[in-house]
Amino acid sequence: MGIIQGRISPPRGGFQEFPFDTWEQEFEDLKKLNLNHIEWLITKNSFVDNPLFTEDLTKFPISSICCDHLIDNFIKYPWFLNKNLDPVCESAIKNNIKNITIPLLEQSNMIDDNNRSMFSNIIKEYGLKYKELNFTFEMELHPLKQLEIVNLCDNLFITYDTGNFTSCGYSHKYSLYYLHKKINNLHLKDRNFKGESLVPGKGNTDFGLIFKLLKEYKYDGYYTIQTARGKTGDEFETIKEHRDYFLKLLKK
Repeated sequence: MGIIQGRISPPRGGFQEFPFDTWEQEFEDLKKLNLNHIEWLITKNSFVDNPLFTEDLTKFPISSICCDHLIDNFIKYPWFLNKNLDPVCESAIKNNIKNITIPLLEQSNMIDDNNRSMFSNIIKEYGLKYKELNFTFEMELHPLKQLEIVNLCDNLFITYDTGNFTSCGYSHKYSLYYLHKKINNLHLKDRNFKGESLVPGKGNTDFGLIFKLLKEYKYDGYYTIQTARGKTGDEFETIKEHRDYFLKLLKK
């Protein structure tokens, strides 16, 4: 179990932004929390000077690189991915990071059949080009349409965001039945049916059911805390409380 980068630091210019001043401290806090990985973050504001491209990160427990900077209408075009994804892939290989998380959300959603077809053709090429990497997609899309994308290559996977599936109205039982073989990361988030992110246990996400089903399916991938932020300045305690909530359910 780990966290998305930036959640043990005060918010910097947005709800989810790269913590330039505290990214190394977050790895120290990770140990104090008895968590074991961080999902590295790249945003549009941090792409140009992100330490991923300049630092040796091989000693840090990084589970994946979350490419929030790819949330864009142009994601379906080769020139956009050549400019914005290829450098991430090369740096991931250099730093021994196995997974690349690509959010297909908001402007980069794949609801439109034509957009999904265009993107699928391109991302298949990436799967074949970078066989040493796993590409894992966070999507707000019907489970069977998600499979259309990730079944294109053996190294294409799903980041299952528990809150997103809840707010989209998809049954977790149905979704996990079809998707479990392709899930390699869980974003732990609670949401209500209105789409609001809430403190774990206060939304409509049935974590008990999700964890029970994952155990039955022998899931052995990552659990990444991406929960609602608490009071600014109390980030460490907030994550600690959320960690305890999930660990208690997992043990049950």
